[in-house]
Amino acid sequence: MRRDANTHDHYPDAIVQLLLDVLPARGLIGISGLQGSGKSTLAAQLVAAAERRGSAAITMSIDDFYLGRRARQRLARMVHPLLATRGVPGTHDVELLRRTLAALHAAAPRHPARIPRFDKGRDTRLPPSRWRRVKHAPALVILEGWCIGIPPQDRSALRRPINALERDEDSDRRWRTFVNAQLAQHYVPLWRRFDRLIDLQAPDFAVVARWRDEQERALRRRHAPRAMSPAVLRRFLMHYERLSRQALRALPALADICLRLAGDRRVREIMIR
Repeated sequence: MRRDANTHDHYPDAIVQLLLDVLPARGLIGISGLQGSGKSTLAAQLVAAAERRGSAAITMSIDDFYLGRRARQRLARMVHPLLATRGVPGTHDVELLRRTLAALHAAAPRHPARIPRFDKGRDTRLPPSRWRRVKHAPALVILEGWCIGIPPQDRSALRRPINALERDEDSDRRWRTFVNAQLAQHYVPLWRRFDRLIDLQAPDFAVVARWRDEQERALRRRHAPRAMSPAVLRRFLMHYERLSRQALRALPALADICLRLAGDRRVREIMIR
């Protein structure tokens, strides 16, 4: 099924309603998309539209399940220094995510579920007292994130570095081998639980640098302490390049719904399987 559509900062109501029409009334929905592609925007709009129809829905980001700085520093010492940077498989608390999904399914006023929150400014998870409390089990749960749904690579694909970071800082392949193994062992079983997977398909990996730099420019204008310069951002994105390219190759065939985006984030085409 193909539809032509356009979007800017928000997705047009027609797109949101179309997606809601083909999603199940109850279940777990994954939204995948490279950095800056509009995952959280789409998730929030779907939740709002579902609630207008009288269906309880919530959205969560896999970012809120990052391991804190100290835990990642332990990984960096024990496995590989590149694991100090959050983002790749292996730097999330997947067990906490599983427990949270189970708690949401059973949420009740006397036993509310709690949804973690990660403070990226402080690079650590907020204390449980500041987590969101959900007192009623939602019909629809949306989990969004850049690595959602991505399958692992064949080991042969790990042999050659794809950028300077891998060439210079992972010459023995320990980091990328660990990340790939974590994806296969701990994340793919989670992906199998999705009732539907939505893929926001960027035109290519190069556009991610522009999308992310738009966000960083806004931070730099506000003199935010953690705003990245273009040079720092380029190195940062190298951590995600391998799996981002894997997503671009693999997810259109795996996703139930694929929104093909243009460089300005307009939706060029919607494909529904």
